[in-house]
Amino acid sequence: MNFRRGSRHEEPEINMIPLIDVVLVIIIFLMLTTTFSKVSGLEINLPTAAADASEAVADEIVVAVTAAGEVLVDRQPVGDRSIDAIAAALARAVPADADDVPVIVISADAKATHQSVIDVMQAAQRVGLPHITFATQAVVE
Repeated sequence: MNFRRGSRHEEPEINMIPLIDVVLVIIIFLMLTTTFSKVSGLEINLPTAAADASEAVADEIVVAVTAAGEVLVDRQPVGDRSIDAIAAALARAVPADADDVPVIVISADAKATHQSVIDVMQAAQRVGLPHITFATQAVVE
């Protein structure tokens, strides 16, 4: 039933001006709150070789740091926790007939203090052992 005989039905329309205003406010908000950080990196293309990869076994010196801060060099406890004592133990652990510089593998307990690990790194630097790596445990899910 049409009670308004002469009037026409108006088409519903979407007013775009409020939508544009809201979008501009969101863009301005995102521009003001976004932090821009410049990440610098090197793009390196490594060379390829057709030869089989050879397994080079490097000499390793395993240094364990316990949760209490005790240091063990190749499973031999170091009496003193000072950098000089750790450096002396590392110097004794270096093989005399080593062609390459051995790698220091630091196996620190998760609850070991940061300072005790830094002491081992400084002792390795004093002895002249620049190659240091850290042993980790794989997480089993």
